[in-house]
Amino acid sequence: MLLLWLAACVGAPTSAPRVVDLSHAFDADTIFWPTEEGFVLIPEHAGLTPGGYYYESHRFRSAEHGGTHLDAPIHFGANGWHVDEIPIERLVGPAVRIDVSPACEADRDHAISLRDLENWEARHGAIPGGSIVLLHTGLSAHWPDRAAYLGTNERGEGAVAKLHFPGIDPAAARWLVDERGVSAVGLDTPSLDPGVSKTFESHRIFSAANVPGFENLTGLEKLPPLGFHVVALPMKIRGGSGAPLRIIALLP
Repeated sequence: MLLLWLAACVGAPTSAPRVVDLSHAFDADTIFWPTEEGFVLIPEHAGLTPGGYYYESHRFRSAEHGGTHLDAPIHFGANGWHVDEIPIERLVGPAVRIDVSPACEADRDHAISLRDLENWEARHGAIPGGSIVLLHTGLSAHWPDRAAYLGTNERGEGAVAKLHFPGIDPAAARWLVDERGVSAVGLDTPSLDPGVSKTFESHRIFSAANVPGFENLTGLEKLPPLGFHVVALPMKIRGGSGAPLRIIALLP
């Protein structure tokens, strides 16, 4: 019934839509920035209680930014929204998928360019205002191999200089904000900016415009170029700069 209700809300046919999970699970292999500890599940209880019934409960600790997660605009913008301040309408809505995987396969450090976006529009029409834009680089195929995904298996501050993965060129980020008025942007890499970036300019552009970012997505190859909706619901951390994210796509 829930899927039928969601389908009605997004204008899909009355039959249940197909649901595509775009999220990696959180576990000991989840990839975080090299300076972060990672996700830790702390077992506490799993078994029968003195009352004779089964009970299981654990604790976890985690950085805000790692695994499939949301970047709140405050992450790189002093006046941006925190996680709990992002209007839910910015996280749920019509979406497009832009496949840049051939260029990213040819160039590990490919910066997704305005030309990439214009080439997509030449085939599919203009990106509608208010869309959630998902950029498919193909990098998620390497998850959870840290060396293949990040470009290095090293950890610590020194490893940051050895990161190599695709991201968004600042000119393309500016165009998505100014010319297409997107609601949110996501991709299947560890960062909105390429791994070689030192100034994180695309992050700063999106943050200044209060555009949330979704990082470390997966399953984007299962989506069509357009005609689907996204539901991206982060843990609602008051004052958070980011949060673990469960994101799905609804296909008619």
